[in-house]
Amino acid sequence: MPKQRITKEMVVEAAFEIARNDGMEHVLVKNIAEKIGCSVQPIYSYCRNMDGLKADVTGRALEFVREFAAAHIDPSDLFASTGRAYVQLAKEEPNIFKLFILHQREGVSSLSELYQKETDPRTAGFIADRLKISREEAKNLHLHMLIYTIGIGTIFCMTTPGISTEEIFEQQEKVYQIFLKETLENKRNGNQQG
Repeated sequence: MPKQRITKEMVVEAAFEIARNDGMEHVLVKNIAEKIGCSVQPIYSYCRNMDGLKADVTGRALEFVREFAAAHIDPSDLFASTGRAYVQLAKEEPNIFKLFILHQREGVSSLSELYQKETDPRTAGFIADRLKISREEAKNLHLHMLIYTIGIGTIFCMTTPGISTEEIFEQQEKVYQIFLKETLENKRNGNQQG
C-alpha cells in the first residue's frame, strides 16, 4: 500500500477538527498525528512552531464563523439575525465561538478600531437606512449590540446544562430595544438642540 502524503492542509484541518471538538488546548502534535493516522514526524515538518499552527487553526475557525453566519443570516433582517447567528454559533459550536472571541487581535487600541476590524463596513449603512438614523448613530448602536452579543454568547457557551436559546434571544431583543430607544432619544435631543 502506498504511503499517504501528508500535506499542510491536512495538518491544519485535523488540528481545526480537534479544536472544534475538544478545544484548542487539545491541539497537540500527538493528537494531530493520531487524527491523521500517521507518525508525529510529518506533523513536525509542518509545525516547527505551534504558535504558527494555532494561528492557522484560528484562521480556519474565522473562515468557519463567516460561513456559519452567512448560512444563518436573514438578509431581510440583517441586524437582528446576525446577533442571533452568533448566539446560535455559541450554542452549536462553543469551541469555535471561543476561538472566534478569544483570538489575539493586533493593532486594536480602542473600541472604534475593534469595530472597524470586526465588522462589515456596509452594516452601519444598512442599519442607518433601515432605522432612519445617521451612520454614526448606526455604528454606535451596532457596537453596543456587538459587545452585548459577544458577552452573552460567551456566557451561553460556558454554562451547563445551558440557558435556552429562546431566553437568550428574548434578552438580546430587550437590550436591542433599550439601545435603540437611547439612540432615537439622543437623535431627537440632538435635533432639538440644533
